[in-house]
Amino acid sequence: MKLYNLKDKKEIVNFSEAVKYGLGKNQGLFFPKKLPIFSQKKIQKLLNKKFISRSQEILSILIGSEIKKKKIKDSVQSAFNFSGPKIVNITNNIYCMELFHGPTLAFKDYGARFMAQILSCLNNQENKSITILTATSGDTGAAVAHAFYKMKNVKVIILYPKGKISKIQKKLFCTLGKNITTISVNGSFDECQKLVKQAFHDQEIRKNTQLNSANSINVSRLFAQICYFFEIFYLLPENLQNKLVISIPCGNFGNLTAGLLAKSMGLPIKKFILATNSNNTVPRYLETGIWNPYKTISTISNAMDISQPNNWPRVEEIFYEKKWNIKDLKYGYVSENETKKNIKNLYMKYKYISEPHASIAYTVLKKKLKIDEHGIFLGTAHPIKFQNTVEQILNIKLKIKQNISNILHLKNLSYNIEPNFKILKKILLKN
Repeated sequence: MKLYNLKDKKEIVNFSEAVKYGLGKNQGLFFPKKLPIFSQKKIQKLLNKKFISRSQEILSILIGSEIKKKKIKDSVQSAFNFSGPKIVNITNNIYCMELFHGPTLAFKDYGARFMAQILSCLNNQENKSITILTATSGDTGAAVAHAFYKMKNVKVIILYPKGKISKIQKKLFCTLGKNITTISVNGSFDECQKLVKQAFHDQEIRKNTQLNSANSINVSRLFAQICYFFEIFYLLPENLQNKLVISIPCGNFGNLTAGLLAKSMGLPIKKFILATNSNNTVPRYLETGIWNPYKTISTISNAMDISQPNNWPRVEEIFYEKKWNIKDLKYGYVSENETKKNIKNLYMKYKYISEPHASIAYTVLKKKLKIDEHGIFLGTAHPIKFQNTVEQILNIKLKIKQNISNILHLKNLSYNIEPNFKILKKILLKN
């Protein structure tokens, strides 16, 4: 597979290079030059397979011959070795696709674990030490930390906004130690993300460290996420697959990008709905045509507290390449009160326990879904990760799984810094 840099289309790399570099020149995102397009007959054959074997085939076709098929198969087998996606019927035409049954209880387990396996495979060939630098608004940190934990020749540094992620989110990745370094930043996620971009742009850091990022800017994460959009069609009865609308809670827009890539490969998704919280840069842009990020607001849906989403240029590139009309992309944003109201409604009316991100996707889906359509909203994190919020809204006690109980007493091993690049640079060069 060949990919080009969205900021410098003359820079062409293969998949392995795109995974290792993370970003191209001028911090440009890599984008596939050509995607395979599956016929409906081929899609049906794929849908006759189980999740792991289907994912192995999709990713083998996507990546091509530069990585041996067996290596890709082994990577997928190791990455997805947990309970796969589940679909829960909410109303007569609305379903939730639960993607949070992995080791860190979030959809990001799929992308982070596949990336870790592929990087390990490439790294073993070269026997070089690499540094993974990433920012998290909540769930990426845990998924990345657990995916790379104790991995040979890999150091991981994770930045997160201090006081703006939940207790369980923090316990899942700030207590590991070993090759995982966690840093709380006195600022927003956007400031954390800015520090990461500055590091990738700094020539001294690039020269002295083998730097990579595990955010959804890395194509290996995006490609892994394509796989569970195919799983939707496997899990849904055939009569519900026509006129299928998928609502996605959007933060950095990696999930929407992966879904659009799946559609562009031939998966018959009718349309997507992007749902955000009050950090609504993209909905306002689609309404007005003006890109005007506001200062990031802290909300109970903290993984979506992002005002400058990294993956948006990829979304626009897909629409441009496929000659689709971006006005067909439905959207909406949801206030804190409405988010809480629909967490309560889902529980009171349908006995379904949701968390803030899924509630936002459900809220916008309910508003936009037509009577003859079937809708799916993505459940991207387990409600227990937002225990205090959900318990307060629903006035109930959530059951805590044993593996979560085991980490609650562990010590936080994080450093704390100001959002100052010079401080981060010293840490990176020292590591």
